[in-house]
Amino acid sequence: MKHHRIEWMDRGREPQCDPNPNFPDGIDVIGHDPGTKHCWVELPYPARRCGLYIVTCDKCMTSVACTTAGRRDDPKSITLKCKLN
Repeated sequence: MKHHRIEWMDRGREPQCDPNPNFPDGIDVIGHDPGTKHCWVELPYPARRCGLYIVTCDKCMTSVACTTAGRRDDPKSITLKCKLN
């Protein structure tokens, strides 16, 4: 059962610079300490343009924001630290 909500906040801006060539397939954002309970959430990739994703867990109510630039080096997934640890 899906328990994460992903909200897109579009900033209406197109990318202003080239993507980082070290991340041609996006990046995985890690937002937890090793060994702690966490969730992995796949993000819509690639992002449409500059903006941010707000990801909320309906089980523990953790909420994070992750910025995007509408480029190949945008986040493709994020891990959230669980508040139920």
